Amino acid sequence: MDQVFTAQQVTDHVYWVGAVDWSIRDFHGYSTSRGTSYNAFLILGDEPILVDTVKAPFRDEMFQRIASVIEPSSIRHVISNHSEMDHSGCLPDVIERIRPRTVFASAKGAEALARHFGLSGVQAVADGQAMTLGGAELRFYETRMLHWPDSMFTYYAADRVLFSSDAFGMHLAGTQRFTDEMPWDVVEQECAKYYANILLPFSKLVLKLVGRLEELALPLKVIACDHGPIWREGLDRIVELYVKWATQAPTRKAVVVYDTMWGSTARMAQAVVEGLVAGGAWAKVLPMGGSHRSDVATEILDAGALLVGTPTLNQNLFPTLADVLTYLKGLAPKNLVGGAFGSYGWSSKAVGQVADALEAMGVEAVAEPVESAYVPDAQVLQRCRALGRAVAGRLAAFGGDGA
Repeated sequence: MDQVFTAQQVTDHVYWVGAVDWSIRDFHGYSTSRGTSYNAFLILGDEPILVDTVKAPFRDEMFQRIASVIEPSSIRHVISNHSEMDHSGCLPDVIERIRPRTVFASAKGAEALARHFGLSGVQAVADGQAMTLGGAELRFYETRMLHWPDSMFTYYAADRVLFSSDAFGMHLAGTQRFTDEMPWDVVEQECAKYYANILLPFSKLVLKLVGRLEELALPLKVIACDHGPIWREGLDRIVELYVKWATQAPTRKAVVVYDTMWGSTARMAQAVVEGLVAGGAWAKVLPMGGSHRSDVATEILDAGALLVGTPTLNQNLFPTLADVLTYLKGLAPKNLVGGAFGSYGWSSKAVGQVADALEAMGVEAVAEPVESAYVPDAQVLQRCRALGRAVAGRLAAFGGDGA
């Protein structure tokens, strides 16, 4: 096969040998509008080491990149930091083709690889374990539930590289390999979206991880994440953002999510927004007819309030709202206030279902839900404005607009 793909040097001894997925637009229900990459890394030395692999359909791309640096069969060791199949998908092919001397994973990782692929003989490493492979000094740190039980970091001391698995990454395809080669606003937006949709439920563990990194005080030159561009500048900046996102400190920003059938709930949403703005809050409006659940999650990341409006369909909340509320419940956002509103024809159950869903998510109701029979009249719209003002009043004590 003609050589098409080549490796890219990251440090003196580390090369990126991953793959770029330009076309993916959905990652477990998360909208990946800018594609992604599956990052694998090659550590050169007396005994070459492959850190992670790629999604199975991208096997040949990875092998070509490896072959642009060394003969793949010369790899002696493979490290699997995370067993999810976008990183381990072609691991069985790697083992069959290059016959590495050892494959390393966390204890949970070894179990997961056995269940995924029937792989035996994977050597489990312990949390904090140090190891030298062909002159390369490595240390392993478990990062359980960030975001799978098997997740771990690998630290390569000589080049001061932290292979961080899914932490500090983003779904962002590109020809550039480093974050400093890309516009910061794009990098920050995609990092926030990744955190909100992947790591948000584990925020307490993220704060513990950051604390542990501070205690370890590892000399760091590069954070080599498994998705998106690599960090060689701004390492402190992304860690600070993780602390901010994990803390979930509320701001004066309110997210208004709704859908509408004949315009009634849309009119109510606009009245809620008017009340929010009049009360000094900053509103982000997301009509679900043209928004994605993962964008809602991202907007909530730096918000203080969530208000949800639904029309009634077959005595139930509208399907798009059922979808987004189910998704958000799994992400478990914290420190939100809010409320429910919506319209109905002959059955008024939907708005109550939204109120129940918000309560189950831990969103504190600021006022009673606002309902409208058919088209909202002036009195109903005034109640919607009052709902917005009441929420704004609760947010007044917080700084920032979340923008």
